[in-house]
Amino acid sequence: MDILSICILLFSFLMLLAIGVPVAWSIIISSVFTLLVSVPFIPGLTTIAQRMATGIDSFALLAIPFFILSGELMNRGGVANRLVAFAKSVVGFLPGGLALINIISAMLMGSVAGSAMASASAMGSILGPEMEKEGYSKGFGVAVNITSATTGLVIPPSNILIVYSLASGGVSIAALFLAGYIPGILTGLFLMIVAMIWAKKNKLPTRKREPLSKIFSTFIDAFPSLMLLVVVIGGIVSGIFTATEASAIAVIYTLILGFIYKEINFKNLPEILLKASSTTAIVMFLIGASMSMSWVLSFENIPEMISSGIMSISDNKIVILLLINLTLLFVGIFMDMTPAVLIFTPIFLPVVAELGIDPIHFGIIMILNLCIGLCTPPVGSVLFVGVGVANTSIQKVLKPLMPFFLAMVLALILVTYIPDLSLWLPSLFNL
Repeated sequence: MDILSICILLFSFLMLLAIGVPVAWSIIISSVFTLLVSVPFIPGLTTIAQRMATGIDSFALLAIPFFILSGELMNRGGVANRLVAFAKSVVGFLPGGLALINIISAMLMGSVAGSAMASASAMGSILGPEMEKEGYSKGFGVAVNITSATTGLVIPPSNILIVYSLASGGVSIAALFLAGYIPGILTGLFLMIVAMIWAKKNKLPTRKREPLSKIFSTFIDAFPSLMLLVVVIGGIVSGIFTATEASAIAVIYTLILGFIYKEINFKNLPEILLKASSTTAIVMFLIGASMSMSWVLSFENIPEMISSGIMSISDNKIVILLLINLTLLFVGIFMDMTPAVLIFTPIFLPVVAELGIDPIHFGIIMILNLCIGLCTPPVGSVLFVGVGVANTSIQKVLKPLMPFFLAMVLALILVTYIPDLSLWLPSLFNL
């Protein structure tokens, strides 16, 4: 029955995606089809509905709408402009200065806002036209923007790390947040190296080095925004508040910041709240749908079957991690990050646990894998945002993307096979 269930699940899910059915509905419908192998129609439908409801009935998930709202407030509150100005003053004089500014700003914005799409939208709007004026091709500018935007999903605070904590059965969110810093920064550094090599090769002009007074003034201007990271992460790690409480504090902090910067007023709030609510609804629907599929997989004993199949191929940790990475890279091409984390964590976590791999380390590996998928067609949401903001086509972006893909894959390989890159910081705080 397991083989039949896997065939029905894969065939129905891929066929639904192929004919253009939205991902969440494809997950729900294929889960129903699979469950009908073992359960009558009415109980099957009822079970899926119940599992969707219970899947989002989690206190930890309250952090997601709050972080989404704080991201919207940051995006509209003038934070992006101040982070860009600070990055310009620090690295603008280096080869490929504007590309480096994009990468550093995206790392800061992504970590503050917790959203790759918000970062890609903000950086593309602010820096895209400026990069074109200085001789950067539009395709290269988009490639820089979308790949750097994903670093904010690894550098905390990150909604997807909260989702992984839920899917893994309660891995510490504080530990996951700390574990993301070094891999996220490492990925950003590799992207910067690619950008500098490209700029030197194409002999792009460099800017003048800014005086220390300018660097200091832009830092002071951006300081309140950067302090959000200290408040949120510091509060969680020190045990002052939980991740959920931290997300609510982030909303209050960013709202006050928006009013101080005079970029937000009471007239803007309904629009901001509506957009945040819309995004939250989409994310929660995806989570509910994915949790129902996860339950169906467990009910049909599919994770155990896949685990035993992988372990029968090899018991070598290096080989198993390579197979999992290749699988996740392939999955990321066709599936959005949230459902992928919720569906594949219960499948692969028992395998890596048997090999002695820390679930915190595996979580970072999984997120880095799926970040690459966000930049690839046909489902790459960040790719579509970046292309849309720049008003160009995917075809023009794919060639410049390749060196950045290789940089991200190299970072993934290092993080996969050097566990201390993920585990050193959590160990410092005994997490």
